[in-house]
Amino acid sequence: MSQEKVDRYKEQKKNRKKTMKKEKRLHFLGCFAGVIVCAAIVGWAGWSVYQKYESSRPASYTEINLSAIEDYFTSQGEN
Repeated sequence: MSQEKVDRYKEQKKNRKKTMKKEKRLHFLGCFAGVIVCAAIVGWAGWSVYQKYESSRPASYTEINLSAIEDYFTSQGEN
């Protein structure tokens, strides 16, 4: 080996812990970003399916008979 290669190897060996820590951190961040993207896609797909299901359901209406209240107000206006 030439002296240059030996010096380069010693430098790499000296910084190995720092380099390994950086590589682990980058790997973790890549995995974390992948999980976030997958969760966003699954959430979006679920929301889309829910919206489509809700739009296909018939709307429910409740009829309210207000004739008693109208009679009460009209009788109060006469007095």
